[in-house]
Amino acid sequence: MSYFSHPTAVVDNGAEIGEGTKIWHFSHIMTACKIGKTCNIGQNVVISPGVILGDNVKVQNNVSIYSGVTCDDDVFLGPSCVFTNVINPRSAVNRRGMYEKTHVGKGASIGANATIVCGHNIGEYAFVGAGAVVTRSIPAYALVVGNPAKQIGWMSEFGHRLLFTAEKTAICPESEQEYLFENNQVKRIK
Repeated sequence: MSYFSHPTAVVDNGAEIGEGTKIWHFSHIMTACKIGKTCNIGQNVVISPGVILGDNVKVQNNVSIYSGVTCDDDVFLGPSCVFTNVINPRSAVNRRGMYEKTHVGKGASIGANATIVCGHNIGEYAFVGAGAVVTRSIPAYALVVGNPAKQIGWMSEFGHRLLFTAEKTAICPESEQEYLFENNQVKRIK
């Protein structure tokens, strides 16, 4: 076995788990999901069939990742955040074939207790604040907070708020990477 699984974790046959990944107490990794290399799956996590996690994804305690979700490399999922996969669930109505898809882009962070309503994508390096309820797609590098989540700014790849000059550029205070704000989008230019 090229990954670590705590004795209390359940890993179903047919789950693909990358080298160096760690799965902690009481988590359930279901069949037909794919988890990349060097991921960390915290305690009491559920990863449903068909979920795909890239490399170096950090999943904190009590997170539910349901069928239809894909996360690129370096995604951070904060404690107790949850993804949905059906818009109109009813106990008496079987909608298993109607799961909506949600994609989380490279390097994005989703804060503690945030809810991601299915069918809405999170752009690369976006930052979803703690407790936010995402009800629409979030652009790359966007900072969103609240219920429903509203964009209040932009974030660097290192997780710092970007303050743009009159020339529409900003510099990350930690990495010194430079960003450009153009056409209501942010991109790293240096």
